[in-house]
Amino acid sequence: MNNVLITTGLLTIAHFLLQVAFVVRVILRPHRQPASRIAWIVVIIAAPVVGMIVYLLLGETNVGRSRVDRMKKLVARLSSIPLGTEDPDGRGGADVPPHYAHLFQAGKSVNGFNVVGGNRATLMEDSNSTIESLIADIDAAALHVHLMFYIWLPDNNGCKVVEALKRAAQRGVTCRAMADDLGSRTMIASQHWQAMKSAGVHLAATLPLGNLLLRPLHGRIDLRNHRKIAVIDNKITYCGSQNCADPEFLVKAKYAPWVDVMMRFEGPIVQQNQVLFASDWMSEVDEDLSDLLREPQDVPTTGFPAQVIGTGPTIRTSAMPEIFELLMYSARRELVITTPYYIPDEPMQTALCASARRGVETSIVFPARNDSWIVGTASRSYYEDLLAAGVNVYEFEGGLLHAKTLTLDREVTLIGSANMDRRSFELNYENNILFYDPTLTTEMRQRQDDYISQSSLVSLESIAARSWRRRLIDNTVAMLGPVL
Repeated sequence: MNNVLITTGLLTIAHFLLQVAFVVRVILRPHRQPASRIAWIVVIIAAPVVGMIVYLLLGETNVGRSRVDRMKKLVARLSSIPLGTEDPDGRGGADVPPHYAHLFQAGKSVNGFNVVGGNRATLMEDSNSTIESLIADIDAAALHVHLMFYIWLPDNNGCKVVEALKRAAQRGVTCRAMADDLGSRTMIASQHWQAMKSAGVHLAATLPLGNLLLRPLHGRIDLRNHRKIAVIDNKITYCGSQNCADPEFLVKAKYAPWVDVMMRFEGPIVQQNQVLFASDWMSEVDEDLSDLLREPQDVPTTGFPAQVIGTGPTIRTSAMPEIFELLMYSARRELVITTPYYIPDEPMQTALCASARRGVETSIVFPARNDSWIVGTASRSYYEDLLAAGVNVYEFEGGLLHAKTLTLDREVTLIGSANMDRRSFELNYENNILFYDPTLTTEMRQRQDDYISQSSLVSLESIAARSWRRRLIDNTVAMLGPVL
């Protein structure tokens, strides 16, 4: 009996000390918001065994020490290469109004990219026209084609791109294609992937899963490459929210159609997207793409200023929310946002509310039905404060609105892959383009108005009338946002 009591006592002490060790680790972990620390401590204390296991799997932004070291060396190496489009003063001929200069200065702090002028862009009509345009550019390519997708499905559009790459490779164009090993697992495991390889397309799966049992030892499984990048001949690039798939998105068909937005860019901005692709490619493949970044390009005398902003877990985690918040605080007349996933940190929620409170016409559009129940539920917990501040909150009824856009005073646009949630801020590699162009931004605003015309305006009364059970669920899920 005494031995049992002694053993039980020792196990209890060991368990307590282990709990204390985990709590201390949470407190000492750098680059973590206080709300996140508190949430993890509550989980570890309330459900000790489960909480500690979950923390080991999901509690830290860890892509593996060797990958971090490799990425830092790559970034330092590539950032030291002067891009062929930049002139000696580092502005690439960009003509940015003084009252917007701080936006691009903040953008430069993320990757070191200068704002560059002389860019042109076309807003794609819809998902299918984007794929058709991309295929036409691949078919016209003379030197190289570079593609990176988070999700690449072996469906109609996905296979059209496969065939275009095979045609390009067979006529001597160097084709490099990457896909996230989790998001594109069906394509990577399919015969189409092997067929591309046989045709001479160079392929890479980014952030490979490997052995699922051993994977947690090498970094979190849910840290993913969420970028969508296409670069053709160092002259054309695409940026936006669309993956390589049909809008029917058969893996989650009940939410279809997926409504995305993409832009096709030409000009100096292309080389900045090329740097992002090169850094991703060189982190997975032993091939040096530095020479592609040194290729000189003619900078057009006309065109708008733009800048690539690429974020990820090996870049400071505050980068993307800082850009969003700075844009919100810079609005003077109008701010319109579309995003499918909204789990903000406190400063971002405050910035959005402050925009409306100072008289800026502020609108945000979410999908009415979200493919992530957790995110959709958590998002609604923020509605009441937004509405009380005067923000117009819309829910899109025409499918899953997947577009990630922000327009500022009908003059500045941010478009790309980043959502307004902690996963995009801390866990995913993302790519966005920030530009100043009243004409193109007005066109983007018309697209946003099209989304709003297919949406329902959420009222403060309807949110206040929610049952206590609904509020309990919404707020509980949102409270766990820092650990999701």
